[in-house]
Amino acid sequence: MKADKEKVSRLLRTAKGQIEGILNMIEEDRYCIDISNQIIATEAILHKVNREVLHAHIDMCVKEAIENGTTEEKLQEIRSIVDKLTK
Repeated sequence: MKADKEKVSRLLRTAKGQIEGILNMIEEDRYCIDISNQIIATEAILHKVNREVLHAHIDMCVKEAIENGTTEEKLQEIRSIVDKLTK
């Protein structure tokens, strides 16, 4: 992985903590809207992590493929990810 591992790891640890908090909220029968807000916040962190990983992929892997003349595979990978993100 070419992304900033420290940044990605920190964000994922934060998301993990939020998920653990959500589980506790469910066990404590907390208010549904409060739980939903925490889920939304967790999703936002995961989207940020994914963006970081994809940007690094473009900046490093795709750039390298362009330099080597092997772009089609990398372009197909990006198309596949875009399809998944836009379902």
